[in-house]
Amino acid sequence: MAVMATTLVQPLARATALYRPAAASLGASNLSSPKLQKFSSFFGASFGSKFTFRGGVTKLGAERRRTRVGVVQAKRMESSGNVATRAPDFELVEPLTGKTWQLEEFEPYPALLVMFICNHCPFVIHLKEDIVKLAENYMPKGLAMVAISSNSVLTHPEDGPHFMAEEAKTLGYPFPYLYDETQEVAKAFGAVCTPEFYLYKKDGRRPFELVYHGRFDESRPRSNIPVTGRDIREAIDCVLSARPVTIPQLPSIGCSIKWAPDNTPEASKQ
Repeated sequence: MAVMATTLVQPLARATALYRPAAASLGASNLSSPKLQKFSSFFGASFGSKFTFRGGVTKLGAERRRTRVGVVQAKRMESSGNVATRAPDFELVEPLTGKTWQLEEFEPYPALLVMFICNHCPFVIHLKEDIVKLAENYMPKGLAMVAISSNSVLTHPEDGPHFMAEEAKTLGYPFPYLYDETQEVAKAFGAVCTPEFYLYKKDGRRPFELVYHGRFDESRPRSNIPVTGRDIREAIDCVLSARPVTIPQLPSIGCSIKWAPDNTPEASKQ
């Protein structure tokens, strides 16, 4: 479900840097162009807020600021959903290697952690190094891990395949980082935010069974709470030791997945 409050996350200057090239492809030469105004409606919706351009004036809701830079409001989302469901099948490419991965390749493992992440989201950036530490701790014990980025590159080109490959190489991801270009895999899982975590166990039936769908831990950007991975680690420990996952499954909170035009699922519209 959507958190009602919104968070100011980035200057409009960054948005405009992405906005202008795309608008140019529509033949718009200035900010007052009708074509540009039409494009702004899509662009604003993709960032989770409504904003329009009137010459040098940026309008955010009821607020007007006559300035070349402003703010973009991005919707905070939290995960929701029931456990005991089965892992959806997928077939996605890993930009770093060009390899195509399928769910069945993880079947030899007793547990699978599926993570919906991206490059730009501050909630993901806050956890990236600790996600790598988690992988280094648990993959040798039998945990399989896979990360998926489903963000549209129309508004967030930094989340595209080329930059995903650079990210995976720079951070040394020991797990595949896959690109969900059609966003159908995110829809199949019911993912709405980044980061979002799905922990599955193997129980003798195909595919895996979902046993944990919750947060990494209680730390958030600028919260001054250290990142420990306590929640996800406890859940993984339970699965790898064949114990029921009994910890509270508190929702993961992060940036909304950036859906392509006319592709937003109902869960993300609420």
